[in-house]
Amino acid sequence: MTAAILVGAPLTLDHLLRVARQGATVTLDPAARARMVRARAAVETITDGGEDAPCVYGVNTGFGALAETRISPTNVRRLQHNLLRSHSCGVGSALPTDAVRAMMLLRAHVLALGYSGARPIVAETLLMMLDRGVHPVIPSQGSVGASGDLAPLAHLACVLIGEGNAEHRGETLDGAEAMRRAGITPLALEAKEGLSLINGTQFILAVGGLALHDAFELATHADIAGAMSLEALKGTGHPFEERVVAARPHPGALTCAANLRVLLTGSEIAESHKNCGKVQDPYSLRCMPQVHGASRDAFAWALEVFAREMNSVTDNPLVFINSDGADIVSGGNFHGQPLALALDLVAIAAAELANISERRVEQLVNPALSSGLPPFLAPHTGLDSGFMIAQVTSASLVSENKVLCHPASVDSIPSSAGREDHVSMGATSATKASRVIANARMSIAIETLVAAQGLDMRLPLRAGRGVAAAHDAIRVVVATLLSDRALAPDMRTIEAMIRNGSLRRGVEAAVGPLA
Repeated sequence: MTAAILVGAPLTLDHLLRVARQGATVTLDPAARARMVRARAAVETITDGGEDAPCVYGVNTGFGALAETRISPTNVRRLQHNLLRSHSCGVGSALPTDAVRAMMLLRAHVLALGYSGARPIVAETLLMMLDRGVHPVIPSQGSVGASGDLAPLAHLACVLIGEGNAEHRGETLDGAEAMRRAGITPLALEAKEGLSLINGTQFILAVGGLALHDAFELATHADIAGAMSLEALKGTGHPFEERVVAARPHPGALTCAANLRVLLTGSEIAESHKNCGKVQDPYSLRCMPQVHGASRDAFAWALEVFAREMNSVTDNPLVFINSDGADIVSGGNFHGQPLALALDLVAIAAAELANISERRVEQLVNPALSSGLPPFLAPHTGLDSGFMIAQVTSASLVSENKVLCHPASVDSIPSSAGREDHVSMGATSATKASRVIANARMSIAIETLVAAQGLDMRLPLRAGRGVAAAHDAIRVVVATLLSDRALAPDMRTIEAMIRNGSLRRGVEAAVGPLA
């Protein structure tokens, strides 16, 4: 039995994926509980001081531009509930369940780090909701990524107090009913706890973290698709020799070239044309390590940013325990700029995987470029259009990605009466990166489908072991095109193989792990 993931202990992207997509069990680290108790005592020192206590933002004051408005002790608890209600202003389609689960885990983790001043029961209630499948309905639009992802997190937090809406066992319910069915008692929030639930970058981090994982997977599938295209086009593997790529040793390029060498080993197709007169392949084939590798390096840098952020405190104000008691200090750790910049780069890097993939599809379907393959790989030229419009679809996706790759992080618009005068727009960076990656995944699925047809036309010669394994896995679920048919179902099938990892697993069963 797999051990529970400890919230309040260091989290990794793998932990996030296991909770978000695999339903892993989570529990509060005992050391985290002790930290939370100490920080909570510091907050209660302020609230117990009544009218004589100093003004502390979010504890006994209003929020944002109302930070100088003092709140009476009798209204401190009401303030926290009003905060969640007033900030539940999200719009747009609801987040998918995996992103919601990731947000819940990350929000509980921030509280458990012990700088927020929330009671342990707040984090524990979030963990109970995860365990029992109470998933708040969170709109995907409405955050500017500055004072935290305020609107999305408010929709999440409202369910903790028995308000808002939640999905439970496939049914969307009001928050109180969802909690009742799950056997969870809604909370009455104490001072600062509402603020601690919505200050932070957990929307950006959740949506972006899942997208980043998918981007890494996409890079490996781009190598598989590219190797298939190279074989179908009778390209050469010499540009992928270790000595060639090591002369310019970017890590991603070295990784990609190593994958390609493994995929192409044992190729009968390559052996059949080793003495042909072709001098060099087009860039879309020859430069795969340089292009795919640059995207990999961009993803790797983004992962460093995300790894730090996952274990950072993004609340405000922060509670610091010291030998003299505690300090409560206002800061700006909630600002999403580090993630916004990283996710804009992730989107650009993912788009490049699709850009070069679409060019390889053009090589495959264009008879002037395809080394003797029939026009559009059609079984009966003229009568059949073959894969003509598959290339057009890929072109439409990569063109859409170019629009989506405009960086959101260069934009800002003041909010909260000018108090929040620079914002990150990181939530937009996250959602559009996710969309770019989905488009790129379909583009690479299209290349994989088209390349498989090209490989059929090279039979009885077999491709390299890894490429042949990919081709075999595809042919289990998608038949060779013998006459025109609707290709959209085939494209969706291969996209699903990429998304669920079955295509990669089929290849690795033949050649061992790919990077």
